[in-house]
Amino acid sequence: MSVSSRRLASVLSSVAVLALVATGCSDPAQENTVVSNEGISYDLSPEQSGRIHTDKVDEIAAEVPQAIRDRGTIVVTGTAGSVPPLGFYATDDTTVIGSEIDLANLFADVLGLKVDRQTADWAQNFVKIDSGENDAFISNVTVTEERKEKYDFATYRLDNLALEVPKDSDWTFTDRKDIAGKKIGVSSGTNQEQLLVDWNAQNAAEGIAPAEIVYYQNAGDYYLALSSKRIDGYLGPNPSAQYHSSSTGESKIIGTFSGAGDALQGEIAVLVKKDNGLVKAFNDAINHTIENGSYQKVLEKWGLASEAVTTSEINPVGLPKKS
Repeated sequence: MSVSSRRLASVLSSVAVLALVATGCSDPAQENTVVSNEGISYDLSPEQSGRIHTDKVDEIAAEVPQAIRDRGTIVVTGTAGSVPPLGFYATDDTTVIGSEIDLANLFADVLGLKVDRQTADWAQNFVKIDSGENDAFISNVTVTEERKEKYDFATYRLDNLALEVPKDSDWTFTDRKDIAGKKIGVSSGTNQEQLLVDWNAQNAAEGIAPAEIVYYQNAGDYYLALSSKRIDGYLGPNPSAQYHSSSTGESKIIGTFSGAGDALQGEIAVLVKKDNGLVKAFNDAINHTIENGSYQKVLEKWGLASEAVTTSEINPVGLPKKS
C-alpha cells in the first residue's frame, strides 16, 4: 500500500472515531476506540495491549520444519485495508492490526514462534509464497480448488460475503437476478469476483442483463465510490462490511452469501506452499486454540463469533474452478 493510501486509511478510521465522539463519548482515553451499534468495542491503537495469547505446545511446535524453528519466526504475508476488523492500519497509520493479525499471532504462540508480518497487495502475496520469501499467507484467503493445486490450506474461519449499498439505496436483493444492470465493486482475483462472474454467466444464460463489475484494490477506494454513489454496491468480506455499516451508519447490508457460492459453505484458511511441511503444524495449532478457547476469544474481540469453525481441516472442498 502506498503512503497516500495509508493516509486515506487513517482518515477513514478517523471517521469511525469521530462517529463515536458524536454519540457522546469524548473521553481522550477512548480516542483509539470505536463502539459498533452492536456494542462491540474495537481497539484501533497500535499497542493492542489486549491481544490474546496462549502457551507453546512442544509436540505441535516439533512439527514445524527445522529451518523455521531455528530462525524462531514465521514470516506471514497479508494485505492491509482501511476498514476493520480483518487487517488494517492502526491510528498511527503504520502498524497493521486486526483479527487476521491476532489469529496469526495466536497460532504462532502454539508453535513457539514470533510472527514477522509482511504486507503486500493481494496478488503479490501469492508471489511471495511461490518464491518461498514468506512462509504463510494469512489474510482472509478462501480455499479454492484451483488454489489447492499449488497450495495447502488449514481452515480457521467461515467465509461469508456481504453486499453493501448506500444507506438510502432502495435496492433489495432476493437472488442473483437482482444484480442485473447494477454497477458492483469488487476486488480483483478474489472469490467474491468469481461469485459475481458466475452470477453474470447464469443470468446471461437466462437472457438477463449482466451487472457491470468495477474493480478496486484498496478499501478506501471502494468506500469512496460507494459513498459518492459511483457504484450501486460493493461485494466484499462480510466482517469488513458489517463493521463499516455498523460503525459509520453510511451504508447497509442487503445480502450475505457463502464465499463458495450457493452449493458450498466457503472457508477461510492459512495458505502455505504445497508440501512445505507447515500445513499439519498450523492445522494442529488451530485445533489446539479451538479446544482451549483462545480462538473464540479472538473472534469475539473482533465481532466474528458467527464465523467460527468447530474444527480446522486440511484442504477441504473449496470454491469450484472457474468455468
